[in-house]
Amino acid sequence: MKDKYFYLYLLTNEGTTQIGIYQITKKQIAFDMGYSMESVGALLQRFIDHHRLIKYNEETREIAIKNWGKYNLNRGGKPILDCVKSELKEVKDTLLIQWVGEGVSNDSVRNVYESYYDTSTIGGQKEKEKEEEKENKKEKQTTDGEVGQSVVTEEQLIFLTKFYDENIQRASGYICECIERMARENDPALVYEAMKITVLQQPNKPMQYMEQILANWRKDCITNVEQLKAKEERERKKQATTIIPVLLPKA
Repeated sequence: MKDKYFYLYLLTNEGTTQIGIYQITKKQIAFDMGYSMESVGALLQRFIDHHRLIKYNEETREIAIKNWGKYNLNRGGKPILDCVKSELKEVKDTLLIQWVGEGVSNDSVRNVYESYYDTSTIGGQKEKEKEEEKENKKEKQTTDGEVGQSVVTEEQLIFLTKFYDENIQRASGYICECIERMARENDPALVYEAMKITVLQQPNKPMQYMEQILANWRKDCITNVEQLKAKEERERKKQATTIIPVLLPKA
């Protein structure tokens, strides 16, 4: 049970990233979980040697989750690729990139991982980054239809449009086009979550409000509902831990 709880923490704590590699100290883990430093060290070693689910670089204090890509990076698309690229640039131990990257099933995402550990020299890495910058410029010049890579079914579009029409405002032809574009650029389930928030807030410009919600999630590297729920759960736990306890008078 302790192992399961520890692994859940490694997957959902505030330091987690889109790429499955992030910096965290043993001291921080001990503080968050209420364990001793010795217990944290023993748990990390067990997950490294016995379960073989993680790797931890003592020098850079970076942790890597073996099967992260298998469950969290199944979809490609520009928002995801941009987020992965920006986070991989921050990783100091490229061997961790290779270790996690080998478990990524999506070809486009795996190619990004490979571009960071296949480079043999620093100069080669800089050249690779220059190529990526050029590629980003090309991507920005593409049309909205070309940018979005999410697969959206007709049923999903009908559902989203109907929900918007019945709960927010009349879905004009322009609104329908906006909804379709958002559903192709983002996970359709996230578009639905943004709509539900918009229903509660009732802003003057609902479509712009939804766009901002989705943009904020992309900025936080949230690309699916599971990641959104995990973030919300972390925020709830954080709020719970900041509640000031009431001191009872001594008897």
